[in-house]
This record gives sequence, C-alpha cells and structure tokens, in this order.
Amino acid sequence: MSPQVEQATQRTARTTRFGEVDNLQRIHTVAPSSHTVGVQLLLVALGGALGSVCRFGLSSAVQRLSSPFFPYGTFVVNVLGCLAFGVIMGAARQRFVLGPSERAFLLIGVLGGFTTFSTFTYETFALLQDGEIVRALVNTGGQVVCGLVALWAGYVMVGAL
Repeated sequence: MSPQVEQATQRTARTTRFGEVDNLQRIHTVAPSSHTVGVQLLLVALGGALGSVCRFGLSSAVQRLSSPFFPYGTFVVNVLGCLAFGVIMGAARQRFVLGPSERAFLLIGVLGGFTTFSTFTYETFALLQDGEIVRALVNTGGQVVCGLVALWAGYVMVGAL
C-alpha cells in the first residue's frame, strides 16, 4: 500500500458546522518529494512571478474600469484568489492528491504571488473546520490589527528619520 493511500485510510471524517471534512491538506506541510529544495524554490519563484503579473494586470484593469475612491482592483484580486484557492483545495480533497511540487507552484507560488489574502483566508477556514473557533478569531483579528499597527509603525519610523 502506498504512503498516500495509507494516510488517506487513516484519516477519519469529521463533521463540523462547515460540513463534512476529509483529506484536509495543509499548504505548508512538508511532505516527501522527489524534488530537491532548489527545485521547490524554483517552482515557488516561477509561480510567484506568474501570480504577481496576473495580480498587476487584473488589479490595474479593474481599477481603470471602476471608481478611484475604493480599491476595487485589490478587492477583486483578493476575492478571486480566495475562490481559486477554494477550487484547488476542494478539487484536491475530492478528486486528487495535491503533491508537494503542485502545492509549491500553484498555492504558494501562483496564488501567493496573486494574493496572500487567499492563504490567510484558507488557513482561517481550516481552523474553523477543525473546530478551532477561538484560534480562527485570533488569527483573523490578530493579523488585521497587527498588520495595521505594523504598517502605521513603519510609516511613523520613516517619517521620524
């Protein structure tokens, strides 16, 4: 029996308020790979470049077509990134196993370059699926509040120079 099949049979389905969960895959889990760290880094870099170019193009196009008084480009990119992340992880859960190389290129690289908001949202969703409501709330509030405080601190530090 292959290690993937053995792991899949050892997992038990859990039912939460968000539905039935099985084969939950974490995106940063280190799994055995036939590729070296260098190849993994190359996959992340290439995916990141592709995702960043897509983010720039889509965000710019949406912003040109919308009001300048709200960051619609960023909003659309973040929501589409979350949708794409959900589609990939949903398909991986139901149809195929997402290997380390595919995870490195698609999730960490392409979607990481497109938007890190999708990763943040997925990790919060995974906490909720695991029934970790307090940790999900701390993750959500903590990242937003700490991110705003860090941005403000950096802005103030540069202004003080």
